[in-house]
Amino acid sequence: MKHPITALLTTLGLSLSAVATTAHAQDDPIVVGGLNYTEHLILTSATFQLLEANGYNVDKRDGLGTSVLRQAQENGQVDLYWEYTGNSVILFNDQPQPADAAETYATAKRLDAEKGLIWLDPSDTNNTYALAMREADAEERDIHTLSDLAEAMNDGADLTLASNAEFYARDDGLRPLQEAYGFEFPRSNVKRMDSGLTYSALREEEVDVALVFATDGRNGAFDFEVLDDDQQFFPVYQLAPVVREETLDAHPDLEPLLNEMSAALNDETLIDLNRRVDVDDQNIERVAKDFLTENDLM
Repeated sequence: MKHPITALLTTLGLSLSAVATTAHAQDDPIVVGGLNYTEHLILTSATFQLLEANGYNVDKRDGLGTSVLRQAQENGQVDLYWEYTGNSVILFNDQPQPADAAETYATAKRLDAEKGLIWLDPSDTNNTYALAMREADAEERDIHTLSDLAEAMNDGADLTLASNAEFYARDDGLRPLQEAYGFEFPRSNVKRMDSGLTYSALREEEVDVALVFATDGRNGAFDFEVLDDDQQFFPVYQLAPVVREETLDAHPDLEPLLNEMSAALNDETLIDLNRRVDVDDQNIERVAKDFLTENDLM
């Protein structure tokens, strides 16, 4: 025998899922935030589309800087976004670099929980910082690791670096990297620019070395050699969805949705998604939607 509510819904031609969807749509919008570069723009769009497809009222605020976005979440202006574990531990919580990915995630989860921010399941990714050279140039100079780069610089090599402004100033950025490896780019040899421009500057031989991200699809497409961080200076930057505790309490079914999306992400997937946008010139929203459909997420 049908429950009276179920019978009524059947009579009205509705379903429980349709009612839930309608209820979500009537809620205040869930604000999905995002950073200002390709990988994050794709993930933000995919998250927006995923939640919207599941009946949520969603607002998207992307293109923000790292510290601005984090502050917006702490202030309640952003409900959720994809963050990197290394950012949380080192940049936001001012802690020393943990030993490995698991400890980095556990530290971020513990410290941010005290601030009402909940880390959901981590993806199998590590989009850490890296320095790259053109393959032919790296081969000619016999520079394949950051230690090789340091040795070349200390032997008098006059090399120029393209860096974004954030890496130039960060506590886990250029200055401590140079201290760890024992070399220094003269200030006049460091060209600061937007993140995306470092790739074109290196490709077009405007600089000798460039700051890149490990999961960027342009590294292989542009014939770059990513120099091995042989002293393991760079922290782990593992992606995971971070949600305000109040938001998750009000919408507990966000957790399985976002965890399923997180499980579909790995370094190879990110490299492919980034390549589709930055090399193949595909539309970000289209690439995000294709990712969701290819992984049976919507």
